[in-house]
Amino acid sequence: MPRNRPVRDTAPGSETVRLPFADRAEAGRVLAARLVPLGLDDPVVLALPRGGVPVGYEVARRSSAPLDILVTRKIGYPRQPELGVGAIAEGGEPVFDHGLMQRLGLVEEDLDATVAAERDELARRVRAYRGDRPLPPVAGRAVVIVDDGLATGGTARAALRAVRAKGPSRLVLAVPVGAAETVRAMEPEADDVVVLAAPWSFRAVGQWYRTFDQLTDADVLSWLERASGRPAS
Repeated sequence: MPRNRPVRDTAPGSETVRLPFADRAEAGRVLAARLVPLGLDDPVVLALPRGGVPVGYEVARRSSAPLDILVTRKIGYPRQPELGVGAIAEGGEPVFDHGLMQRLGLVEEDLDATVAAERDELARRVRAYRGDRPLPPVAGRAVVIVDDGLATGGTARAALRAVRAKGPSRLVLAVPVGAAETVRAMEPEADDVVVLAAPWSFRAVGQWYRTFDQLTDADVLSWLERASGRPAS
C-alpha cells in the first residue's frame, strides 16, 4: 500500500529550502540528504532525461546506488503539440489526462498517430542513451525516480506506473521542486513522494534554478559515464 509521506520544504528536522537552487547539482545534493531518513535498502536510481540526470547523479552518488535513466515522452495535443494530453515511459503503456482530453473533445484513438511517433522517438532515445543494455532489474527492489521538477506531472506519472508494473519493493518519487497541486496529485502514484519545495505560484521548473541550462544527449551520456566510473568517450 502506498505510504504517501510527502516531504516538502517544511519537513520536520530539516532546514528550510532556499529557492532558487544554484543549479541541478546543488538541488540533487539537498534532495539526497532528504532521502536518507527513508532508510532505503540497496536502491536503484532512475533519472528522467534530460534534466533529471544531473539531479539523479547526486542522489545516486550519495546513496551509493547505481544510476540509470528511464526515458519518457510527452504525448502532445496534435493541434498544439506543446500541450501535453498524456505521456509514455519505456516499458509502459500511454497514460492519458482524460479530463483534459474530454475538454478538448478527444478520444484515445485520435492520438494513435501521435503515440506511434512518440514510441519511435522514445526507442531512439533509449538506443542513444543505453544502446542494447536493458533497464536494471527492479522487481523486489527499492526504486527512486528522479527529475529536476514537477510541472504538470504527466511524464512522472507515466514513469511511476511503468516501474510499478515491474514489482519494485518500494517506489519513491524524488524531485527538488514541484507545483503544489501536482505534488498532491502524485501522492497516490508512489509509496513516498519526496519534494523539497512545493510552491503554489508555479510557472515552470526553470524559474526555481539560477542556472538551468538546456541539456543534450551528450550531456546525459557524460553523467551516466561519470556515475558508472567509465571514462567519458
